[in-house]
Order: sequence, then structure tokens, then C-alpha cells
Amino acid sequence: MRHAMRWLAGGAILLALAAAQLAPARRSDPPESAPLAAPSPVAEILTRSCGDCHSNDTRWPWYTSVAPVSWLAIRDVEGGRRQINFSEWSAYNAAARRHKLQWMHRALGSETMPPWEYQLAHPGSHLSAADRATLSRWIDAELLSAASGK
Repeated sequence: MRHAMRWLAGGAILLALAAAQLAPARRSDPPESAPLAAPSPVAEILTRSCGDCHSNDTRWPWYTSVAPVSWLAIRDVEGGRRQINFSEWSAYNAAARRHKLQWMHRALGSETMPPWEYQLAHPGSHLSAADRATLSRWIDAELLSAASGK
């Protein structure tokens, strides 16, 4: 009896996963309207480690086409873009840019970005100590420039 129940449960899960593929994933990559102009080393780090979730230039690996992973990936990208979007950076007003730079500084300090699950799937996204130092110096310079009104 237990054996039959396991097979039935397994079959139901497989059927549910197959049915989930019928719900199309609505991925989007809007055009960049006001991208961030950053020094080359900073832009490279942000593209490699942050760009998939925090820009309109997301790389969508094959597994982001398979439900339910696709739903999670789309949710994460949409949330990341709402938090900070480097493709829209120049459109933010000075106060919003300052707030987002402060958020980035906190995320760097707490090492919460990129998230561990993203790093697991994208090993090249890991921020080294040198990457963190480069970003931190850039953020500090941007905040100082914003404070002086330049």
C-alpha cells in the first residue's frame, strides 16, 4: 500500500510539473533608457555580479524557461529592478541615487549581494575582496560628489 501511494504521489508531482510548463514565463528586457556611466572596472563588476537582476540586460539561462524555476527567476529579476536598476540610473533624481548608493554600501558591507543562491548558479558572480573594495571606493566617491552638489 505504501509503495503504491509513493508512486501515486510521484506521478502527481510529475504531472503538476508538466502542467506548470503550460503557464508561459513572461520575461522582459526593456531597452536601457538611462544607463549608469561608471568607470570601466566598476561597470565590469556590476555587469558580472549585479546586472542580471539589477539591469534591463538580463541573461536568461535555459533553466529560467522551466517552471517553477522560471517564475522564481522572473520574480527575483523584477524585484531587483525595482530596488535598483542600472539601466535606469541616470533617470533617478539625486536623492534616489544617494539612497540607492547607500543601499549598495550596506549590501556590500553585509555581503548580502549577490545572494548566495545566485552565486551558486553563477559562480563568476562572486565578489572578491578586491571587487568589494573597488565598488566601495566608487560608492564613496559618488556619495561625496553628490554631497558636494557636483
